[in-house]
Amino acid sequence: MRYFVELRYLGRAYCGWQCQPDQPTVQETVNRALSTLLRAEIGVTGAGRTDTGVNASYYVAHFDCPAPIADVGQLIYKLNFLLPGDIAVSAIRPVRPDAHARFDACEREYRYFIERRKNPFSRDLSWQYYVPLDLERMNRAAALLPEFDDFTSFAKLNSNNKTNICRISHAAWTEQSEGVWRFTIRADRFLRNMVRSIVGTLVDVGRGRYTVEQFREIVAARDLSRSSAGAPAQGLFLSDVTYKDDIYL
Repeated sequence: MRYFVELRYLGRAYCGWQCQPDQPTVQETVNRALSTLLRAEIGVTGAGRTDTGVNASYYVAHFDCPAPIADVGQLIYKLNFLLPGDIAVSAIRPVRPDAHARFDACEREYRYFIERRKNPFSRDLSWQYYVPLDLERMNRAAALLPEFDDFTSFAKLNSNNKTNICRISHAAWTEQSEGVWRFTIRADRFLRNMVRSIVGTLVDVGRGRYTVEQFREIVAARDLSRSSAGAPAQGLFLSDVTYKDDIYL
């Protein structure tokens, strides 16, 4: 029987979501815990990759279980006891046998946090950036993103993408609290390193390196060499993955 598992994690101790030889990853950690508790070889398939150090405040993966889980609540309790403190499971839900956490996702959302002051308590969860920035200009540039669908200018080299086409439905900066800025972006899919590259380029707009019109030209150029360096990983969170309701049993 197939299940979706909903979880969240801090990425600083892991080399991303996806299993890698001799490297700590979130996927391998969850695989090991589920296999131990269900007494079977369990492999979870995630909604997408997150890079080294990137976090997820909401993540979805699917796995197949040889038999229906008798007590889901008890399994969640035991999983959270067994998993390290930086990974937490919030729900396990039965889904259709053909449901796929990655391919059936309708939309994904990422959030990026910039803190405009030094704060030792959030240094691992945000980009602490002290150079003056123009938030209004950064928002005018971000508002251009849904006009495009080819994001080659923000695609990591040698990522083996079949296509660099993504459909962005929303991209905007907000001041979440005093001194904390949040960038929210939603799309049907994202390329590897895409959000961090966009954020780094928007920050360069905010500090005056690029104008809004030059940002438009960077996106339209479909040339990675035109964009800025990616923002640090610790400020990035996968924050939502959505599916059609009929995927759940």
